[in-house]
Amino acid sequence: RLAKGLWRPVWADQARKMQRFEAEVLARYRSVIAVSARDAAALHARYGHARIEAIETGVDLAYFARAPADAAPPVTPDGGTIVFTGVMDSPANTDGIAFLMDEIWPLVLRERPAARALIVGRNPQASLLDAVRSRNLAWTVTGSVPDIRSYVAQGHVCVIPLRVGSGTRIKAFEAMAMGRAVVATTVGIEGLDITPEQHFLAADTAEDFAIAILRLLADPAERERLTQAARARLEARFSWAHVARQFEAICMQAMKAG
Repeated sequence: RLAKGLWRPVWADQARKMQRFEAEVLARYRSVIAVSARDAAALHARYGHARIEAIETGVDLAYFARAPADAAPPVTPDGGTIVFTGVMDSPANTDGIAFLMDEIWPLVLRERPAARALIVGRNPQASLLDAVRSRNLAWTVTGSVPDIRSYVAQGHVCVIPLRVGSGTRIKAFEAMAMGRAVVATTVGIEGLDITPEQHFLAADTAEDFAIAILRLLADPAERERLTQAARARLEARFSWAHVARQFEAICMQAMKAG
């Protein structure tokens, strides 16, 4: 199996180092801004900082404009294309791709043997490339690309199969902004104020994740329903203009406090 469990000790060590760094840095400032309410609450509970304000995670809705559905090839009865985007030497992403390849993908192929995957991001591990070749998978591992948008547009479903890590997942908002349906784990979507079954499909086990992918590939109307609701949610709350106003207000408050 591809790198199964390999990154978990590394991730735990990085998490401990990050907590020490956060404690040192936060102590230097009177006001701290977090990029989600969940992160603000966690920082306050962990370090007891008096003033931690939250702003929304934002996405550039003009840059990540909605791509037409026909930018992707038609979904064949036995196929369809999924997309994953992310830095491929990240421990969280490496573990997520191992989960996708080893546990989720075989279940997808049982129903759709011609399914394809685009894995988009810099610095893919040699072990990933070797596994794709040795298993004869219809996966394209791009490495570094100048612009992820053309790859996202080629997909029918964007996946975020992460099992470890923390923070907000801007890749989810980018896919939603472009009009692509998203399947994500709880970890993969954390920090984002969106609703499962309304804006995306949630799945934490391999079986549930595969079922969600297959459900969306089989039902263009369901993909459209989710993508329209998700794009509307982003336009209402998560545009850069909205986030900039939040940030400005917090900065002005901090300046007035002295």
